[in-house]
Amino acid sequence: MTSTVETSTVATSPADTAARLHDPSVRGFASDNYSGVHPEVLAALAAANEGHQVSYGEDDYTARLQSLMEEHFGAGIECFPVFNGTGANVLSLQSLLPRWGAVVCASTAHINMDENGAPERIGGIKLLQVPTPDGKLTPELIDREAWGWGDEHRAQPLAVSITQTTELGTCYTPEEVRAIAEHVHAKGMKLHMDGARLANAAAYLNVPLRAFTRDAGVDILSFGGTKNGLLFGEVVVALNPEAAHGLIYLRKMNMQLASKMRFLSAQFIALLEGDLWLRSATHANAMAARLRAGVESVAGVELTQKTESNGVFATLPAGAADQLRASFRFYDWNEAIREVRWMCSFDTTEEDVDSFIAAIKRELGAR
Repeated sequence: MTSTVETSTVATSPADTAARLHDPSVRGFASDNYSGVHPEVLAALAAANEGHQVSYGEDDYTARLQSLMEEHFGAGIECFPVFNGTGANVLSLQSLLPRWGAVVCASTAHINMDENGAPERIGGIKLLQVPTPDGKLTPELIDREAWGWGDEHRAQPLAVSITQTTELGTCYTPEEVRAIAEHVHAKGMKLHMDGARLANAAAYLNVPLRAFTRDAGVDILSFGGTKNGLLFGEVVVALNPEAAHGLIYLRKMNMQLASKMRFLSAQFIALLEGDLWLRSATHANAMAARLRAGVESVAGVELTQKTESNGVFATLPAGAADQLRASFRFYDWNEAIREVRWMCSFDTTEEDVDSFIAAIKRELGAR
């Protein structure tokens, strides 16, 4: 006797299929790149997806982005949307320098530690790195490498790159940026700012974006979006176009020219047209402050940096990090001293933070 089994033919939507690929309830503190795309940004992408627009930046969205950036930074700037932060940094630095130019940066700078040699290999730029206790350069620290002009045996230090906020979660004040800008300009050098978390800095400082960028003397800016709720994309903003050369050509040479640029620009319009950039960054900062407050009195947790953005840095007892990572993903920052980094994002909830704090207390309390 044979039998037949009827199989279900219930259709599944693409959304159902995607939902099965990961568990959306899993949360982590490894990176603000782990978060999804802000719903308002997704809506903007969907709206931009109707009909046809001219390619390679001659679209209405990119024109609108230029005017929006001018509202934030003032007239006379130039904007170049690109795919990612490494591309933005390399492109920015290339535009400031001749082939023999070098860049002074903190040893912890993203361009030095986390871009796989792209400034050197793709940009052909020598990096002159300076150790810092908190990720921040000062005029005095810059002078450790800002020397040797006219020496044909030394790459010429002609630019400085600072990160706002820094890779250690610390924030330059407008006065600190201005002091650096005045110092390097007096030496004939130019100033680049890696603004991957620029919005977090503005939220922490409670000042307009231009207060610690253009008004403080920054020549060119890598304006970050991905870490603040965008799907992809950054914008190179020439705040002082006279200091930057060939950006329109360098962007194409560096494989950073998007054919369908409207989708880059539409995301930044959603971010900047209202206060989404500030709302998201303020929330991420607040979650980091909540996390810090919850662990600073826990025995075994030693906070190593100020919390001035959306990251918390701390050391843990041996073995504790690996145990905690069974439930919450996060990265080691300096394995030699057991230092870890905990990052919050626009979609981190109070429940996420409180659950993580409770896990830390359980793990360290059991030791």
